[in-house]
Amino acid sequence: MDNMLEMYLYETNTLLEQLDELLIEAEKNEDFTTNDVNEIFRIMHTIKGSSAMMEFSPLMEIAHHIEDLFFYIRENGLDAMSESHKNDLFNLMFQSTDALRGEVEKLENDEPLSTNIDSVITDINSFLEKISGKNASAKETGGAASDAKSSSAQSGPLSPDFLPEGTYPQYIKIMFEEGCGMENLRAFMVITALQEMDIPFLFYPADVESNSDTIDFIQEHGFYVCPESRELTEVAVNVIKEINSVSTFEVLDHAAASAPGENTAEKPKEQVNASHPSAVSAPASGSASSAASSSGTPAKQSLISVSLSKLDSLMAIVGEIVITESMVTSSPEIQNLKLDSFLKSTRQLRKLTDDLQDIAMSLRMVPVSGTFQKMNRIVRDMKKKLNKDVRLTIEGENTEIDKSIVDSISDPIMHIVRNSMDHGIEPTTEERIAAGKPAQAEIVLSAIHTGSEVIISVRDDGRGMDTVKILEKAERNGLLTKPASEYSQKEILSLLMIPGFSTNEEVTEFSGRGVGMDVVKKNVESVGGIISITSELGKGSCTTLKIPLTLAIVDGMEISVGNSIFTIPIANIRQSFKAEKESIILDASGNEIIKCMDEFYPIVRIHDLYNIETDITNIEDGILIWVEASDKSYCLFVDELLGEQQVVVKPLPAYLNNFNIKDSGISGCTILGDGNISIILDVMNLYLVSENQY
Repeated sequence: MDNMLEMYLYETNTLLEQLDELLIEAEKNEDFTTNDVNEIFRIMHTIKGSSAMMEFSPLMEIAHHIEDLFFYIRENGLDAMSESHKNDLFNLMFQSTDALRGEVEKLENDEPLSTNIDSVITDINSFLEKISGKNASAKETGGAASDAKSSSAQSGPLSPDFLPEGTYPQYIKIMFEEGCGMENLRAFMVITALQEMDIPFLFYPADVESNSDTIDFIQEHGFYVCPESRELTEVAVNVIKEINSVSTFEVLDHAAASAPGENTAEKPKEQVNASHPSAVSAPASGSASSAASSSGTPAKQSLISVSLSKLDSLMAIVGEIVITESMVTSSPEIQNLKLDSFLKSTRQLRKLTDDLQDIAMSLRMVPVSGTFQKMNRIVRDMKKKLNKDVRLTIEGENTEIDKSIVDSISDPIMHIVRNSMDHGIEPTTEERIAAGKPAQAEIVLSAIHTGSEVIISVRDDGRGMDTVKILEKAERNGLLTKPASEYSQKEILSLLMIPGFSTNEEVTEFSGRGVGMDVVKKNVESVGGIISITSELGKGSCTTLKIPLTLAIVDGMEISVGNSIFTIPIANIRQSFKAEKESIILDASGNEIIKCMDEFYPIVRIHDLYNIETDITNIEDGILIWVEASDKSYCLFVDELLGEQQVVVKPLPAYLNNFNIKDSGISGCTILGDGNISIILDVMNLYLVSENQY
């Protein structure tokens, strides 16, 4: 049941996302197309059927009534609605999809479904009554009738002998794989596949969509499909062959056919084993010749859905292979031997390991388009509530990133977009025009891939941020840690991410509570990302997220301090260099600082921070590494650089959490090629630790 629920949630969420995108695009064009109407009808029909079989009544009812509505629209044409009707329809559809999504979220959170959805149903029926000019109940315009009228499927009772006289020359008897389970759901998948091909047909059992008791009948007698003509039977057969759960199917002549459940052994028929499509018996008469094409090799589906937990396990195994391969090839005992054949084999092994690693990582990579497209809905709803004319431009939506990271940054991106809508964009069109800007504002959401990270930015052409006012309010709230005159513009804008800080003077529906950007910063940094804000008063603002492609395997720089080895993520390193003693100066507190690129940065000595014994304590003898994380930049003093290496990030043992190890500037560990363990440094927390210590 859990697998069925996962499949249901995945498919329903996918359909709702498709529906949202369709509605957003249609609203931009200020009208539905015929294809839009057909697609919405199909989506709702699918959700209705799958929800009925899962016995999720609220979802089934809402989808059922929307399906009725769009059946009427499809039958009567879009011209039957006025412009005001179309505007009302957009609002109604967004309201309905929100209701559907709310119920899906309850299923995901293991919460009970709503017991009262009358308000949603009433709104849908009222709109149908308004455009039809009569009192239309769900039964009068129900999905069953709609399917019958459109000749796509009949869900009402059929005649006892299943097939009406004088029509439908052939029918197909379908048997599903033994023990596959949920045969009614699989039968519904057949129905949906045939409907997508616009094939007019009847089916039996007729109540397969809503009656789970049909499972027993289908198991014993099969599922029956009857296309309208012999030509369509051939098309239907080709569709059925592509459905994986189908074991066998038979094409029978209507004239010779018996009622479902009766012995058909003596009837002219063609039987196809779905597992071996080439095994086709010769038809006993010419009446079955129309299905002869079923002997061809069916096309196989090229996409499958895989549980994320399985991908996690695969990545864990690949990580172990990467470590083991490094142990073998880097073994000092082996390296002292001159074995040409072995060296050749190790090079091939390294290549294959790298290829395996790339493939395993690519399986977890998904485009950010799904997250980006959701922002269209955010902008749309806020446009109406704030009465602002804004368009959202999306760039680089095909950029791919690790699935777990995509899930983590969805909320931060949503909050940043809301901030741009609420704070960034001018409240009135007149204000924009007076400032020499276009009447319609623009928010640009972009993603670009750069080596080992993805840069996501949200920029707007609004009024920008007044750093003077930000600094004044921060000072009133007691949030400053040094004199106001010493704050740079970058530091002032960073104040926006302090917990409890808000530039709004009053609380609104969207902001003013002081909870938001601090959470955004926390979520971004939890996946190893960096957030920064830039702004120009009167021109606009830009929030940038630097996100690693994956958290499983990272590029790191191996360093040594005494007898200890540490790893610093390459993404955090800006430069490494030697320094002279004369270039080091002391601040008022006696802490060491050094000048880099016309800026002064503090120096953190690793051996002092972790009390490591080392002979290298003079600045001239060691190496300074200039690192950056979020809004913090500083230099690390280490003994030497050991070289760059891809490392597999291993979580720290759970028992170490009792010692607050993660608050010590350590994010994890990795196993080196020689079997030793290297500590992975958390550049952001490391600086905070050093500040507290010094």
